[in-house]
Amino acid sequence: MTNSSNASVVPESDSVLARAVSKVKRHVLPLFVIMFILNYIDRVNIGFVRTHMEHDLGIGAAAYGLGAGLFFIGYALFEVPSNMLLQKVGARIWLTRIMFTWGIVATMMAFIQNETHFYILRFLLGVAEAGFFPGVIYYFTRWLPGLERGKAIAIFLSGSALASLISGPLSGALLQIEGFGFHGWQWMFAIEGLASVFLGFFVWFWLDSKPHDAKWLSREEQDALVGAIDQEQREREALTTVKPTIGKLLKDRQILLFCALYFCIQLTIYAATFWLPSIIKKMGDLSDVQVGFFNSIPWLISIIAMYTFASLSGKFKFQQAWVATALLIAAAGMFLSTTGGPIFAFVAICFAAIGFKSASSLFWPIPQGYLDARIAAAVIALINSIGNLGGFVAPTTFGFLEQTTGSIQGGLYGLAGTSVLAAILVFFAKTSPKPASLLTPPNPTPTGATASNSH
Repeated sequence: MTNSSNASVVPESDSVLARAVSKVKRHVLPLFVIMFILNYIDRVNIGFVRTHMEHDLGIGAAAYGLGAGLFFIGYALFEVPSNMLLQKVGARIWLTRIMFTWGIVATMMAFIQNETHFYILRFLLGVAEAGFFPGVIYYFTRWLPGLERGKAIAIFLSGSALASLISGPLSGALLQIEGFGFHGWQWMFAIEGLASVFLGFFVWFWLDSKPHDAKWLSREEQDALVGAIDQEQREREALTTVKPTIGKLLKDRQILLFCALYFCIQLTIYAATFWLPSIIKKMGDLSDVQVGFFNSIPWLISIIAMYTFASLSGKFKFQQAWVATALLIAAAGMFLSTTGGPIFAFVAICFAAIGFKSASSLFWPIPQGYLDARIAAAVIALINSIGNLGGFVAPTTFGFLEQTTGSIQGGLYGLAGTSVLAAILVFFAKTSPKPASLLTPPNPTPTGATASNSH
C-alpha cells in the first residue's frame, strides 16, 4: 500500500520536493560550513601559541599537552547529555547556545594567567562544543530526506578540511597583532573567539526550527519536505523493534574493532594537529605567519590525497586494503620524521598526512557496510566518541614525553607502530552486514538504506 501511494504522489511532488531541498541546502549549508570552520579553528589554534605561552606564562610541554587533550574529555563526558537536551529544546536554540558559549570560552583563553586557568578553559571548551556535530546532523534529519542528507553531511564535513588550510595562515597573521597591553596570542584567542559569538547572533536569526516556520519556502514546498521526512520516519518505526543498548553493542567484536581502528587513526591526526607547528618552528628562524603557511601544506596535500584515494577505492573495491595502505603510508611518514633534521621531518609528516587523513575517510564505509541500518546511528556515534579520545591521549602523551625526555621521538615511533598494528587489524574488519543478531527481531526486512550500505 505504501508503495502504490508513493507511486501516485511521486510524479506531482517530486519537482516540488527537489526545489525545496535545493532551497534548504542553499540556505543552511554555507552557514554550517562557516560554523564548523570557526569551531575547528578555536579547537586547534593552541598549536600555534605553544612557544608564546611557554615564554609568557611558563606553561611547559607536559602541561600544554594535557591542556590540549582535556578538550576531548569535556567533549566526551557531555556529548550524550547535550544530545538529549538538543532533542528537547530543538536544534536552532541549541546550536545558537553552542556558538555563544563556545565563543565566550574561546575568548576567555586570552586572559589565562597560569596552567590551572588553561586546564579549566580547555575542558570547558569541550563541554561547550559537545553536541555541535550531532546538532547539525539532527537539524538535517528534520529538514532533508534521507538521500539528500548524506550529500549535505559530506559538504558539511568539508569544513574541517577548509579549516585545516585556513587555521594556520589566519592564526599566524593574528599573532602579529600587538597593542593595548595584549600579546599576539591573546589577540588571536580574543578575535577568533568573538567571531564565534557574533556568528551565534546570526545563527539565531537565520535558522528556523522547522520547515513550516521557514518564510523562504512556499507552503507547497514546506508540506513536501515534512511529508517526505514523516514518511521516512514511519517506515523506520515500522522496522525498529529494539533500541540497542551500549552493553549489547559492546558484545559485538566487530564494533569493538571499529572503535579501536578509529581511535588509532584519530591518535595520529591529533598528534600532528597539535604538534606540527612546534616541529615547523625548529626548521629555522620562521615568523608566525611563515609557520602558519607551512602548517597548511600537509593538510592541502592530504585533501588532494583523500579525493584521489576515494576515487581509486570506488574503482578497485577492497576497502580494507585501501585503509591498510593509507595506514602504512602514515606509519612510514611518522617513522621517517624521526630519522633526519627538522626540514626532513616536515617533509616526512607531509607524506604521513597523505596516509592518516585518507585512512580517516576510507574507514567509514567499512562500519556503514557492516551495520544493520537500525543501529547504524548509535554505533557511529559510539565509534566517533571513542575515536575522539585519541585527541586526549596523543597531545597528553607527546607533552609528557617532551617534558621528560626532551624529544617527541618516542611518540612518533609509537604512532608509527600503532598505524602498522591498525593496518593489520583492519583485515579482520567485515564490510558485509551481519544478520541482525544484535537486535534479534523476527524476520528482519531489508531496507533501501541497508541494501545501499552493503555495497
